Amino acid sequence: MGEPVSDREAMIAAMEPRLDPRHWRFVLVSPDNAPQLLGAAIGTFREDEGVTAIVPSEVADETGIEGPDFARITLMVHSDLEGVGLTAAVAGALADAGIACNMVAAFHHDHAFVPAAKGDEALRILQELQSLQR
Repeated sequence: MGEPVSDREAMIAAMEPRLDPRHWRFVLVSPDNAPQLLGAAIGTFREDEGVTAIVPSEVADETGIEGPDFARITLMVHSDLEGVGLTAAVAGALADAGIACNMVAAFHHDHAFVPAAKGDEALRILQELQSLQR
């Protein structure tokens, strides 16, 4: 993998969105479910109110945790953590289509979590956004 991309237009032009076939759920971790949830989590975040984990929907179901399911779209560009504008462009394009978007940044890629039923539509919108920058 090359150097991180920080230019807004270059990040959008190279984002290559990829839809994960699995569905994910944001859940609150407690001491009794921590081993199962944290072992399956692709991401966690500690807030004052507790720890949130993003886990496969099936794992949440197995632990009896209900909630909305999300599709994950990974932006395959190696975006710079200090790059400006990619999150705003992605969230803005999806917002214009009435699609909720929860962005998660990791070291190499950004990930957009959208309502599961809107995953295919969101992917098309992001592919169109990318094509406009090429």
